[in-house]
Amino acid sequence: MKRNYLILFLASLIFSCNIPKETLSLFNGKNLDGWIIYGTEKWYVDNGELICESGPDKNYGYLGTNKYFNDFILELDFKQEDNGNSGVFFRSTVDGVKVKGWQVEVAPPGYHSGGIYESYGRGWLIKPDQSKDSIVKMGEWNKMKIKVYGDEVTTWINDNQMIKIKDSIIGLGKGGVALQIHDGGGIKVKWKNINLTKLN
Repeated sequence: MKRNYLILFLASLIFSCNIPKETLSLFNGKNLDGWIIYGTEKWYVDNGELICESGPDKNYGYLGTNKYFNDFILELDFKQEDNGNSGVFFRSTVDGVKVKGWQVEVAPPGYHSGGIYESYGRGWLIKPDQSKDSIVKMGEWNKMKIKVYGDEVTTWINDNQMIKIKDSIIGLGKGGVALQIHDGGGIKVKWKNINLTKLN
């Protein structure tokens, strides 16, 4: 009898592992459907690419999803032009141009791309090792992957693991995905192939 229960348990476990996860395309390559613009910086679509660019106010700006996502794998491509200081927020909310949540840094080489920064909170939680500074290629397309599951976050750039962190406060976070443009002006970043796979 116990053996039958064990067989049923193992079978259900294998079946649940093989259930395909839902993958969403967050950017349709045509317009900003599914996104909300925060601030006065420029967000637009050109040639199938999502572009953020500093506006005359030279302030922070965000483009956030209109839905919340809890556990997921997010994959996207980014290309930095000019300064290129940006980021990808997860489990985050935006009020005006003030964001609450966690940012995976997107910045020029030497400025901790792939690290995790908590805005209006604890600041840097983890930075990649300095040996990984050259992984990001300015002026070229780079691939980023972010896995958020429970209280654990892992990031990759160009198939290189940048960081892995467990944090109880992140584990309690609720919110959406948001792209950032930094203040200061002179920034331009392009994005494409933004796909999110739900993990629950």
